[in-house]
Amino acid sequence: MTATFAAHHAKAIPVTAERTAPMSLVLGVIRLAMGWTFLWPFLDKTFGLGHETASADAWVNGGSPTAGFLGHATKGPFSDTYQSFAGHAWADWLFMLGLLGIGTALILGVAVRIAAAAGALLLVLMWTAVLPPENNLFLDDHLIYAMVLAVLAMASAGRTLGLGKIWEKLPVVKDNAVLR
Repeated sequence: MTATFAAHHAKAIPVTAERTAPMSLVLGVIRLAMGWTFLWPFLDKTFGLGHETASADAWVNGGSPTAGFLGHATKGPFSDTYQSFAGHAWADWLFMLGLLGIGTALILGVAVRIAAAAGALLLVLMWTAVLPPENNLFLDDHLIYAMVLAVLAMASAGRTLGLGKIWEKLPVVKDNAVLR
């Protein structure tokens, strides 16, 4: 009876362009917001725009984008490991290139699958840096954002409000689905 019920309701609500267009628009807006979530810290940490990073502490002025958080805000079982990374040039470069690449790809709507995977990895690593989370036993915004990125990757969210349709026509992208 359950299969019949599901089959009946699946037929009752056909998937049409009229039904999927609003969802595509919402996913496109969410993709842009997630892109900005990564790109903004890159800009602020690079140029010291004064939101979280003072001008004197900007990366372009010799500051370290990883020294503050990794050096002082980590806690839990991995804190010693993360604190040992704090302020090292390789950690600064990996972190900043990650923020820039993920943010730019998501905003443009290109390479969304790779950006989403890299973003989810970065977010999960940031989650492990503050275990246990402050307001919950295990769940915090880092894990929720990682799940949102997974949805964006699965939904090909770069096609709406982005360059995804053009990107997917490139021969190298056609030959390598992971690049979509």
